[in-house]
Amino acid sequence: MFNNSSILITGGTGSFGKHFVRELLTKFPEIKRLVVYSRDELKQFDMQREFASFNSSALRFFIGDVRDKDRLRTALHDVDFVLHAAAMKQVTAAEYNPFECIKTNIIGAQNVIETSLEAGVKKVLALSTDKAAAPINLYGATKLASDKLFIAANNIKGSSNISFSVLRYGNVMGSRGSVIPLFQRLKNSRVLPITDDKMTRFNITLSEGVSLAFDCLKKSVGGEIFVPKIPSYHILDLAEAICEKSEIKIVGLRPGEKLHEEMVTNSDSHNTKDLGNLYVILPSGYEDKPRLKEKYLNCEAVPLGFSYNSRDNTNFLTVQQLKKMISEHC
Repeated sequence: MFNNSSILITGGTGSFGKHFVRELLTKFPEIKRLVVYSRDELKQFDMQREFASFNSSALRFFIGDVRDKDRLRTALHDVDFVLHAAAMKQVTAAEYNPFECIKTNIIGAQNVIETSLEAGVKKVLALSTDKAAAPINLYGATKLASDKLFIAANNIKGSSNISFSVLRYGNVMGSRGSVIPLFQRLKNSRVLPITDDKMTRFNITLSEGVSLAFDCLKKSVGGEIFVPKIPSYHILDLAEAICEKSEIKIVGLRPGEKLHEEMVTNSDSHNTKDLGNLYVILPSGYEDKPRLKEKYLNCEAVPLGFSYNSRDNTNFLTVQQLKKMISEHC
């Protein structure tokens, strides 16, 4: 699917983007062109040096912002597949700078949609977050709006064969700004700040996220929100895994922070199918859309009122499993 094809990834110099690029160049040596699109020239410079050993003529770097439609239009020339990973992701920064978050996460999403339609792209997969389900902070609200834009884009494609889908998942283990690097920096102080001792979170590794992106790009027909079945952890178990003798300081929930995260709400349950390793949330009226009906109508439906959240998850990581994963992935 990817050999002899051109792929563009927005936000390509981030943690996910770099891992995605490495996997693509390793697994698909005959890829025609791989465009890394991001706005930070220093990160691009560092990434060029990091990937120099691949000696790949397919790898291209474009300075650009998803807010800039003209630059996107140029970068998308002759591109077959788009992975949209660019976003303003820090919850507190989004609360303090709300319209900056809106311009990147919502207007930027619409720019990707419109320029992909113009360029004749075959498939677009947008990365989302568990914070987009029943959002209580601006970041989550902008990502929910982005998800809605990408799903609705399938209604305006006309005779084009393009498809738009979304992949929604939880915290990426060890990613910048996440709790694990924070705890690792503070472990020598023997005091770890915890918002609430009952808090739970979903967990996924970078490798798992990249594999899911490949899988969803291959199987999507347009209109799906894919939700992987991934484990949860208790925040106290994570603290013990990083520094078992640390003192826990309860600091309370920050503005816009949830006690437990959710990826499928009970309101979504009537349109959600169980695919084994994934849930897929389908748009209302999917039965009238031939490709979605053919692929998903006979798949197992989840019970009405079903919710997939980090608290009620049936799969929790133990302290020992967390220790092992942190040593391997952080």
